[in-house]
Amino acid sequence: MVRYFQKQGKHINELEQLTPRCWINISPPFHSVELEHLAETLSLPIDFLIDPLDIDERTRFEVEDDVRLIVLNTPVLNESSETEILYITVPIGIITTPEHIITVSSYDTAVIRKFMQNKVRNFNPADYVLFVLQILEENVYTYLSCLKDINVRQNTIEQDVYESSKNQDLKRLLSLEKSLVYFVTALSSNALLKQRMQRMNLFSIQQDAEKADLLEDIIIDNSQAQEMAHIYSNILKNTMDALASMISNNLNEVMKRLTLITIILMVPTLVASFYGMNVDLPLKDEPFAFIMLVGGSIFFAASLAMFFRSKRMF
Repeated sequence: MVRYFQKQGKHINELEQLTPRCWINISPPFHSVELEHLAETLSLPIDFLIDPLDIDERTRFEVEDDVRLIVLNTPVLNESSETEILYITVPIGIITTPEHIITVSSYDTAVIRKFMQNKVRNFNPADYVLFVLQILEENVYTYLSCLKDINVRQNTIEQDVYESSKNQDLKRLLSLEKSLVYFVTALSSNALLKQRMQRMNLFSIQQDAEKADLLEDIIIDNSQAQEMAHIYSNILKNTMDALASMISNNLNEVMKRLTLITIILMVPTLVASFYGMNVDLPLKDEPFAFIMLVGGSIFFAASLAMFFRSKRMF
């Protein structure tokens, strides 16, 4: 779906057709014919529109004549039933021309949705350089928000695991760990992209002190998000190892207690086995033989249980 937007006053309005200085957003569903027509209309390389649709596309920027392409990764909530991962990262393509700015992604992302809902302060598609920087900034904020959500989920699942140790809870923790691996990789590549943009002075940002400072702040915030992802990933990894040790220790405790119970119950079973034999045995003429045997079995079993208890095996 190809949609056109323009800022008028404080409101973002959707246009019915292409106009100069407007923002073009491409999101699912769309057809290759639409992309080819748009590329021909705006004199764009068709690869600039197609490459960001590949979920495995690497983070980078390219310049061809007056057209620039920036590809960065952003987090999205995984709605696929094929993989048990809470969050994945997908590419967003940002294309700038002398007259337009274009965003393209194969997923509905929270970053672009904020701009469409006009929730970003001082947002204006006509100033495409500031718009690009704001997308980078909101992308970092989205990572930070997702990391906080992962941390809250992790703490909740940990409490459930301590109480029940169900396999489903461990799978949920593994899902968070996989999400953090995606985040660490994506934030690292995004950091390299922003540092390269700063070094290459893309869009001549260094000539504008305000925008140069904004890019510097974005790089710092990205580093913070990257460090948080590393910390949460290490904590979750150590938590998974600790939980695995706890589950193994609990299993050993259960097996030990069952073994001790089996040994204790072996005493009355052994006595009953002897007196169940079809041979003459002591107490055969004693009228209270049954009570004596039961009492003796209970006594020896209790003595054995007290012995194990004194050794702190129970």
